[in-house]
Amino acid sequence: MLKYRFGLLSFFLISLLFGVSEVRAQEVLTLEEAVRIALERNYDIKLSANDERIAQNNVSRGNAGMLPNVTGNLTNNNSIQNSTQTRSDGQVNEVSWGQGSTLNYGVGLNWTVFNGFAMFARYEQLQELEKLGETNLQLTILTRVGDVMSTFYELVQQQHQLRAYDTAITLSRLRVTTAQNRFEIGKAARLEVLNAQVDYNTDTTNLLRQQELYRNTQIRMNELLVRDVNTKFSVPDIILIDDHLTLEGLSSQAAQMNPSLKAAVLNRRIAELDAKQVRAARLPVIGVNTGYNFNRNRSALGFSTLSTGNGLTYGVSASVPIFTGFNQRRNEQNANILINSAQLQFEQVNQNINAQLASAYQTYLTNLSLVRLEENNQRIARQNLDITMEKFRLGSITTVEVRDAQVNFVNATVRYSNAQYLAKIGEVALKEIAGTLTL
Repeated sequence: MLKYRFGLLSFFLISLLFGVSEVRAQEVLTLEEAVRIALERNYDIKLSANDERIAQNNVSRGNAGMLPNVTGNLTNNNSIQNSTQTRSDGQVNEVSWGQGSTLNYGVGLNWTVFNGFAMFARYEQLQELEKLGETNLQLTILTRVGDVMSTFYELVQQQHQLRAYDTAITLSRLRVTTAQNRFEIGKAARLEVLNAQVDYNTDTTNLLRQQELYRNTQIRMNELLVRDVNTKFSVPDIILIDDHLTLEGLSSQAAQMNPSLKAAVLNRRIAELDAKQVRAARLPVIGVNTGYNFNRNRSALGFSTLSTGNGLTYGVSASVPIFTGFNQRRNEQNANILINSAQLQFEQVNQNINAQLASAYQTYLTNLSLVRLEENNQRIARQNLDITMEKFRLGSITTVEVRDAQVNFVNATVRYSNAQYLAKIGEVALKEIAGTLTL
């Protein structure tokens, strides 16, 4: 009896040692490290950051039309002509293949000093577009960090299930060995050995399927982290669930921090500024211009064969629209419709966020209850398995009952792991919607 108990203990110890050795041979990836790598390398975050930098660069008074344009000009034209000139006194002058040239160069400045305040509205709009770029970057970061966290806890869940299947295989292997020994000494039929072998093969299949799923999830995580997809690693096994979230608190946080809602507010403001620019087209446009130019004209025939000049030019221009075929009124109507659409989109986003929160929070509460229930079920299944294995050791229980206890324990462990995972994913989803997702 003591020898048999030692053998049972050895199976568990060997299985545990092999599992520990395999984990130590791999990189242990923490959640903090995974998020840090994603923030540094993820392609979507980098692309969104580039868009945000472009929006930031676009915020300038020159881009808004507030500053003058200065240009340098150069024109050099040459000609070769046969020319005839008849003077008033009847004298005729002729030149064959006469060469002529015109040279003009200088610097000019044009500056629109007033355009119905459109330039000021445009500058404010560029600032709002910069804020929109920042908000879109926040949304991308929030989404990708949520993806990393979800995948991370999926790996934790799958590791839990791998251990459950490992335990099942260890017990099935013990049953095969025991059945074979009993058959050899004539205390069991061949059928008991075959049944034990079938159960062992079934558990092995389940383990292989779970290993495949775990490996594919590792590949997906490596893709999110933009590193070699074949990198193997493990993750810590702990899942800590925040069970103090309230719907009222989440709704209040979402109203202030949800990036999609902030983007909808900014889009409405951008539409209002666009309408302001459209209305500015009713007012006059006033501009000033100045420049310094040099010109030289040379001809082979005429009263003057060479003339030069240089000097300063300046002036003022003004224009006011009087009638544009009713296009101004149409443009203003369309701008007002766009403002209304932006308001409707804001309300739609707000409604959608509230619906997501309410639905996700209900799922979160259900999963919290399931965690407590499945934790108790798993503990009971563990106790039942221990009692069953002790009876099996004493030979006072059938192999069918052993298998039932074994399957019940594995299923309870898997359900408990799933409940933990779903509760944690629910927590992550709620904080992502509220815009407060942190480690």
